[in-house]
Amino acid sequence: MAELWDVLDKDRNKTGRLHERGMPMGAGDYHLVVHIWIMNGNGEFLVSQRTPGAELWSGLWQTTGGCAIAGDDSLSAALRETEEELGIKLDPHNGQIFRQYEEPHVQGDGVAFFDVWFFRQEVDISSIVFQPEETVDAMWASREKIKQMMDAGIFMPREDAYPYIDDLFERMV
Repeated sequence: MAELWDVLDKDRNKTGRLHERGMPMGAGDYHLVVHIWIMNGNGEFLVSQRTPGAELWSGLWQTTGGCAIAGDDSLSAALRETEEELGIKLDPHNGQIFRQYEEPHVQGDGVAFFDVWFFRQEVDISSIVFQPEETVDAMWASREKIKQMMDAGIFMPREDAYPYIDDLFERMV
């Protein structure tokens, strides 16, 4: 079954139209993408490894994220994506929006709104349940470790995926 997104307007309001994932977006159409950064009490971030052979970013390390589906708001998309990819139930009271920005959509003439969520929550790595078509491994990583992984080319690149990362690492202590 095709994944459907709510089409939003430039003010983030739902238009009442739906868009099928993978199809080019039209000019003036927007959709929502969320990134979820989870930090533990040691100041480490929960990162996961994408499944080798995945369509995008095959085998690279990442933070959890994805597209809001029809009916989602930003928080529900963040909670759903985390549970789908890692089997983790986040406490919504532990989260806050860190950053919102927009970029041209990768297909067509539309635009993607990005909401970057920051959660402070302890997660037992052994309790993670991977979604095999999405993720295969997870670990807690310090800011320095993530930067090293980016420099080594094994973490999704900051310029393409996480243009805000230096600010996140500096401000979220």
